[in-house]
Amino acid sequence: MPSSSVLIAGSANLDFVVRSHHVPAPGETVLGRDFANFPGGKGANQAVAAARAGGADTQMLLGLGADAAAQVLEASLAKARVHMHVVRAASLATGVAFVCLSDSAENAITVAPGANNALKPEHLPSLTGVSHLLMQLETPVESITAYAQAARESGVQVVLNAAPAQSLPKALLDAVDVLIVNEGELAQVTGITGSVAEALAALTQVKTVVVTLGSRGCCAATGGGFRLQPAFPVEALDTTAAGDTFCGVLVAALARGQDLPEALRRASAAGALACTKLGAQSSIPTTAELDAFLATQPAAEQAALNELAIYCGLASA
Repeated sequence: MPSSSVLIAGSANLDFVVRSHHVPAPGETVLGRDFANFPGGKGANQAVAAARAGGADTQMLLGLGADAAAQVLEASLAKARVHMHVVRAASLATGVAFVCLSDSAENAITVAPGANNALKPEHLPSLTGVSHLLMQLETPVESITAYAQAARESGVQVVLNAAPAQSLPKALLDAVDVLIVNEGELAQVTGITGSVAEALAALTQVKTVVVTLGSRGCCAATGGGFRLQPAFPVEALDTTAAGDTFCGVLVAALARGQDLPEALRRASAAGALACTKLGAQSSIPTTAELDAFLATQPAAEQAALNELAIYCGLASA
């Protein structure tokens, strides 16, 4: 594959989605309405985003069972033209996620990893021709760490989306070139609950840290400076794969040689578009849809940049 290809090592789940008025509180039962299955999983979502929306040559290392759910996931990845390296765990069920989606587009998700836990350090495929390795935390941390270290030794850029939130071993962080987190994950990784700027100051061992801020936008710390990208306003229907779409498109843009500000803009726009459709992989836009959307969007206004800087603790009100 070309030297600009992206390898995603991570999870693949079949999502069971129920729509309801609101996400239930602990101990509460709510009546749902529509029910549907969608191919998902952070790793698979990001692979589809890198290929379909990002236009990158994309590979994926994933663990699957020998069941009907695996067939659905493989079909979705193949449709997006993702080249798969499948670890077949016949004794385990393919991973599943149970999603409650509210009318306000918020969600609550519970994941049963199943075959995602079958990924071992020795399963990493050849890195020849790979420029960027993208991973998440829905597969064993020991394997993720081994993949990151092998990629670093091979000169491959290591990108980690530290989700779901958890503390990270130093050996893993030391091998990461780009860390992507939301605010909760940033606090978990750093142990700092202050401003975004205060938490970022504690992550000096990582060259570039990107913090996603939901409907506000995102902030990146790199080379001693900061890059801000306000969010693109859309009518949100389902936010399930917005973060994954952002990650996949960001890495695809970097692999295709785009600079960080342009990569952040494309990733933010793709994440916004993913909120306008139901499902995880089914909501990810095509490159043509992303380009058409961006062509209608003006450059970020200074007022929006100032507001984002204040929120992050980079400027005074």
